[in-house]
Amino acid sequence: MINNRELIDQIKSYNRFLNVDTVNKAYNFALEAHQNQKREEGVPYIIHPVAVAKILTDLKLDSATITTGLLHDTIEDTNVTYESVKKEFGEEVANLVDGVTKISALENKASSESKAENFRKLILATSKDIRVLLVKIADRLHNMRTIQFVKDKEKVIRKAKETMEIYAPLADRMGMNRIRDELEDLSFSVLNKPARDLIIKRLKFIKNNRDDTFKSISLELIELLKENGIEARIAGREKTPFSIWRKIQNKKISLEQLTDIIGFRVIVKTIEDCYKTLGIFHSKFSTIPGKFKDYISTPKINKYKSIHTSVIGPKKNRIEIQIRTLQMHEFAERGIASHWKYKSSEKFSELSWKEYDWLRDLVEIIETGNNPEHYYEFTKLQMFQENVFCFTPKGSVIKLPRFATPIDFAYAVHTKIGNSAISCLVNGQESTLQNILHNGDIVKISTSKNASPSLHWLSSAKTGKARAAIRRYWQDKSQEIDKEIEKNYTSTIEVDLPHEPGALGNICSLIGLNKGNIINIDILDRKEKYLKFSFDLQIKDLKNFTNLISQIKQSNLNFRIIRHKQKKNAFIRRIFENFKRN
Repeated sequence: MINNRELIDQIKSYNRFLNVDTVNKAYNFALEAHQNQKREEGVPYIIHPVAVAKILTDLKLDSATITTGLLHDTIEDTNVTYESVKKEFGEEVANLVDGVTKISALENKASSESKAENFRKLILATSKDIRVLLVKIADRLHNMRTIQFVKDKEKVIRKAKETMEIYAPLADRMGMNRIRDELEDLSFSVLNKPARDLIIKRLKFIKNNRDDTFKSISLELIELLKENGIEARIAGREKTPFSIWRKIQNKKISLEQLTDIIGFRVIVKTIEDCYKTLGIFHSKFSTIPGKFKDYISTPKINKYKSIHTSVIGPKKNRIEIQIRTLQMHEFAERGIASHWKYKSSEKFSELSWKEYDWLRDLVEIIETGNNPEHYYEFTKLQMFQENVFCFTPKGSVIKLPRFATPIDFAYAVHTKIGNSAISCLVNGQESTLQNILHNGDIVKISTSKNASPSLHWLSSAKTGKARAAIRRYWQDKSQEIDKEIEKNYTSTIEVDLPHEPGALGNICSLIGLNKGNIINIDILDRKEKYLKFSFDLQIKDLKNFTNLISQIKQSNLNFRIIRHKQKKNAFIRRIFENFKRN
């Protein structure tokens, strides 16, 4: 275990404004608070908060965050109170510790029904201060590193799933690739240990040859760059067992087909050098089609920048290459934490929403929606998705997940644009709103004041923002209709019934089962094979009325709906017309 002196020395190496006394005080405070506690592995509990603080220190975070790491379990697991932490360390640290405590309290709720609600609380808590989430992720990382000591196997599986579904994607969204990789792999070791063991066994089998090959290729690449006046540092890029597994699953290939791929990370001085290096490699080696991605000109949604390419390199080896500057590399390793600078002070200033538009969108969805499962699903499905970059007619870049549609594009521009969208042009050509967009597409959305979003869009929309906005629109409309229905809204249905015993009774029973109130029945026409009946209905529940119309339609009966003039409602009219069409 690292001691407080070693921890302080590490912090001072990047932060000359560190208040040494505060960190020492927090260390001793936590040591005393946890003095009678032990971890499940039998070691003193203090090892855990110190390990969390060490992870935060590796990310080069400010002293308030590291202090919170040392104190994060004191309120939850000891007799320490919020007020005592506030008195000793100030309101800033106390609020951070309290935020982490509230999130930790949710983790004991294991039911599937509570997952979404717990996630809602997590996001709302962390949106106020991103450092709360950083401490929580560090806490989760150390707990996953020691998960093998937890005796409750059900709890182990639950924690691993939660880590894979929530914490690893959140780490990814904050650009912390190294931590994301470790969280994924630790979860993978719990959820699919046989597959992981197989991959590790295979990697060990090829390791010696791979190391020799890597050294020789590295030297050749460095010499090639030197000859062209490029100063660079080349390092190996180890794939984690989970990343290999995910690639095998996505690409539908065998493990053996991956063994000839070697990863290199080339770090140069400037952006210009990045593109020069790319040109040198592409001139010297044959490129592998479809393996080039320029994340410098179009960064990922988490602000990650780098150039990725794959070539047939020296000795006919397939090699994957990442090219980036030192600053890009720093962000790729530390993500959000790389924004912390200690030039004039260590005063924390919140980053703008623009830096974390994904978190802004999540908060918006949570605050406007009333179904936790919707935003929980959105998070699980979207966090790992690659992005496409489309443009407005004026040249603004819109970032969307892979397989996104013009519907998603419209809502990404503005909710009002999405709600009133009627058609679109993609690269100057007419397109449906449900078509899949691709990188570089120029999208123009046409709108109408009289338009409204279709419920069918939910199956095409890929972003949580679009889905939440569509659901919200119809929820609001539904509430309006409910108020209308409370005023005893009535409608008339004309139905052609077969001229046979029981036909009238069946339709009346159907109306009754759907809680419709028949206030009048008329015979409008008599034919040899059918009778045309008119039913005046009092509608008390739109959902039940909708079900009634659907069931009549499924019965292959000819029918039409007549609205009463004094109760016109455009929304109902559109719903009814939709039933007729479909």
